[in-house]
Amino acid sequence: MNRYLPEGRLCESAENREALSSMDAIEKAMHEEKILEAKAVLCDNSHNLIVDLGCMKGVIPREEGAKGIAEGKVRDIAIISRVGKPVCFVVQRIISDNRGIPCAILSRRAVQERCSEEYISTLTAGDIIDARVTHLEPFGAFVDIGCGLPSLISIDAISVSRISHPRDRLCVGMDIRAVVRSVESDGRISLSHRELLGTWQQNAARYRTGETVTGVVRSVEEYGIFVELTPNLAGLAEYRDGISIGSGASVYIKSIVPERMKIKLVLVDTFRILTPPPQPEYFFSGSHISHFVYSPECCSKVIESVFK
Repeated sequence: MNRYLPEGRLCESAENREALSSMDAIEKAMHEEKILEAKAVLCDNSHNLIVDLGCMKGVIPREEGAKGIAEGKVRDIAIISRVGKPVCFVVQRIISDNRGIPCAILSRRAVQERCSEEYISTLTAGDIIDARVTHLEPFGAFVDIGCGLPSLISIDAISVSRISHPRDRLCVGMDIRAVVRSVESDGRISLSHRELLGTWQQNAARYRTGETVTGVVRSVEEYGIFVELTPNLAGLAEYRDGISIGSGASVYIKSIVPERMKIKLVLVDTFRILTPPPQPEYFFSGSHISHFVYSPECCSKVIESVFK
């Protein structure tokens, strides 16, 4: 069982609450070097994080705020951005402040180093891991793969169906699964997501010719309009003026052609989408994947991913 979860996953657990329930419990957790989580409530002008432990105040000194901060390899935004959010830590010692009030000195860096050495360093291409979306950029989604350590899912690896921005598919705080795409020589991990969302055939099996269903307009071209039916499946409708990318669409399924990986649609109507992207639905539930073939066997065009 992986002990090094994305930050925020441990915070509300019964074990974590018990470990922070009293000073005696915190001292016990300190001696056991237990990984704990609590909310950072302030970052002072020296970039020390103040953490609310419930029964006492905790302080994460700047150099202990993140792996690489002390060496200048990581910018201080890695600390500042944690205010108002859960942080992981181990208790290093308990002192008394100048008023005699107990205060716990914490280290997030120590947890991240343990996570890197005992978990992330063991990952290989094709491993399927837990991640939490931390922020979105036009080129991809940054995710926490354990104890606040970051990785990137590039926009083309989020799904087979093309999107204009990662926010079309994901939102900050969303818990997802991801595939290790590669492990770089410096230990950095790159991820993929599309392989977990099912093959063309698995997605197409949900639909029948003659049905009218809903989708999302993802691309408007001179020769037609691409409408996403699921994150890994899109069909093509005839071109029509005035259609906006990102609009919801109701479409009539004219034909499903596995040999060409084509779904022909008739656009019935469009509408605004007011809800955030839904939680991804995964077709693969294992812990490792070495080879993924998206295209049907009967199709001459092969779309696949090989993890080595």
